[in-house]
Amino acid sequence: MSVRHVLILGGTTEGRLLAAELAADPTLRVTSSLAGRVAAPRLPAGQVRIGGFGGSRALADWLREHRVDALVDATHPFAGTISHHAAEAAAAARVPLLALRRPGWAPTADDRWHPVSSLEQAAALLPALGHRVFLTTGRQGLAAFAPLTDLSFLLRSVEPPLPPTPPRMQVLLGRGPFTLEGERALLRAHRVQVLVTKDSGGEATAPKLAAARELALPVVLVTRPPAPPGVPVATDVAGALDWLRRTGATDLTGLTDRTGLADRTGR
Repeated sequence: MSVRHVLILGGTTEGRLLAAELAADPTLRVTSSLAGRVAAPRLPAGQVRIGGFGGSRALADWLREHRVDALVDATHPFAGTISHHAAEAAAAARVPLLALRRPGWAPTADDRWHPVSSLEQAAALLPALGHRVFLTTGRQGLAAFAPLTDLSFLLRSVEPPLPPTPPRMQVLLGRGPFTLEGERALLRAHRVQVLVTKDSGGEATAPKLAAARELALPVVLVTRPPAPPGVPVATDVAGALDWLRRTGATDLTGLTDRTGLADRTGR
């Protein structure tokens, strides 16, 4: 039996779900690569490697050495550096590449969103929008907000923040999924006046947007960077599985027999 090798650049829910599907197929070898920035990551099914590759050339060498038949970039929508390295490495090693990206959030008529393209632009808007800020952009990049000494920040992140940080900041460690009731209570308890977040998409952290809508709070939304040019994009696991089948990386026979996968991806 010929075993095909799929490398998933993971760290997201979609990456874990895809790994779980593929690991059930005996014709596949599945490796998930995690950046290692979280102390206790949720490990996916199959083989797992922790740590970066050292750039696009090193990643291309890894693809060749480990005989990778298909590469799926299922990293965070804002992990721009690794996505571009993946595109360069896949081209150099002649390995098919897919970007697996959950859809971004869409505003309703009642939302008060202020789209920006960077954390620096988000910081520039804040003094005019509110002085009590709920910051959910992650633990990195906080230097953009450090000069705002007159504002009070409530930062929520999975891991403790990396300096430099704003001088008036309270840290709340937490990992989604979150509930609407919980987010509503948090915004009220901390008297939040403005929410700052990245357009990560997905349901796990979306309740904060609904809570901000209910309370008529402005939301500064950092828009996500596009996928590298020429890289196909799937918006869910079913789409990624269909792409893998079409590229010939796998026929998913083992999965189809077990889980009725063909019924879920034949669209």
